[in-house]
Amino acid sequence: MQLNVATILQESAVRHPDRTAVVDDGARISYGTLWRDALRFAGRLRAHGIGPGDRVALLLPNTAAFPRAYYGALAAGATVVPVHALLVADEVSYVLRHSRCRAVVTADALAPVAEAAAADVGIDVLRADGEGAAALERAEPRRPDDTAVILYTSGTTGRPKGALLTHANLVMNATICAQDLFALTPDDVVLGCLPLFHSFGQSCAMNAALRAGSTLVLCSRFTGPGALEILAAEGITVFMGVPTMYHALTTAAGDDGPVPGTLRLAVSGGAALPAAVLERFEETFGAVILEGYGLTETSPAATFNQLSRGRSPGTVGHPIWGVETGIADPGAEDRIVLLDDGEIGEVVLRGHNIFAGYLDNPEATAAAVVDGWFRTGDLGVRDADGRLTIVDRKKDLIIRGGFNVYPREVEEILARHPCVAQVSVVGLPDEAKGEEICAAVVLRPGADEAPESIVAWARERLGKHKYPRIVRLLTELPLGPSGKILKRELQKECA
Repeated sequence: MQLNVATILQESAVRHPDRTAVVDDGARISYGTLWRDALRFAGRLRAHGIGPGDRVALLLPNTAAFPRAYYGALAAGATVVPVHALLVADEVSYVLRHSRCRAVVTADALAPVAEAAAADVGIDVLRADGEGAAALERAEPRRPDDTAVILYTSGTTGRPKGALLTHANLVMNATICAQDLFALTPDDVVLGCLPLFHSFGQSCAMNAALRAGSTLVLCSRFTGPGALEILAAEGITVFMGVPTMYHALTTAAGDDGPVPGTLRLAVSGGAALPAAVLERFEETFGAVILEGYGLTETSPAATFNQLSRGRSPGTVGHPIWGVETGIADPGAEDRIVLLDDGEIGEVVLRGHNIFAGYLDNPEATAAAVVDGWFRTGDLGVRDADGRLTIVDRKKDLIIRGGFNVYPREVEEILARHPCVAQVSVVGLPDEAKGEEICAAVVLRPGADEAPESIVAWARERLGKHKYPRIVRLLTELPLGPSGKILKRELQKECA
């Protein structure tokens, strides 16, 4: 059996050659044109001696250059290594060297970093808009278990690890997202604000949209007002984002501002979506939010609220087709001991979406995949109907005076404070209690609330061991490129 992720674009180009595949800063690129451009890029790679099994890094912005190079490299039979766009040259050098890339593709403002890193490692730099060679006639056949993409993890426990995702992993995930979860059609217009080097933006937005023949509208830099303008101008029907994006969009819309009427569906992932934010967004935009769950190592979609099975806000829904969830005893590290429904433990997953391991790191692979289950590092609970609720990250758990405190539970309560726009809860070292609970708060515009008042408000609504004794008022929360709150940076700010 042969399977190549590039056929996602190829087959849609055959079915819908004249329909718009990508909108990039107003430019409309048809499926037929995008596929021809990808084959020409594949020809350029072949002219540089890059073929099946070779690795090519992409350090590219959210423009049409990304899908052109992504599907082009895959069509040439190469493995794609997307590089985090906010890394400095030394960090990019590590990724290039560790993955043994043959070349790095870059464009625009990211080129100087790519060139410095490539010079350090001693590999070629290819400009995304460079002159072409003879185009390939078709995509190179690959096996389902061949590595299609290597995605580097965030490196919270040391150097980033390269997660090996196969062609089968990514094609299955895109197909299930497009057909089962989001019911995308060629008439849908998807807003691509998520960075394409990230698994959420790459698989759930780009691959799924192009798999369905939908139109993907790219956004190189997300802001609430800017996204609101794009929603209206392009008639966006599906929005995909992380919780901070939902907060920004709702704030931009205001209490009485006009909002686009074309949006039918919103998709949230990457972090827990506070119920208060979900409610405000749905009331403002009149569109349903489906919250899901996944990780880089799960391609990424693993579970989702699914309209066909009933939505349950506050949960991340049921496992997607072909995937199984379990709750395991987090103390049993060398084996999987499954717990009963209703018990809190570590979320474990198995199915077609589980990655093939970490590049050149058998120890980390063996620790992550045990008895056929992938250990997520997240704490969760499953109800009798099979719905999964994520309680928190194991590493984010706060232990105050011997009691477990889950930051998400505290954040959900504080998000309902009338003066709180955004909140994130972290643990700070404390001699007496081991850790103390600290809430970093961004106030709503015009609000003037003292930290002591917020502490008192929380004390009335949370158990004595749960409410934050420390409140830090910030103008903004530290965010990563995908909009996730960087809790390690936040701990430093709050200490």
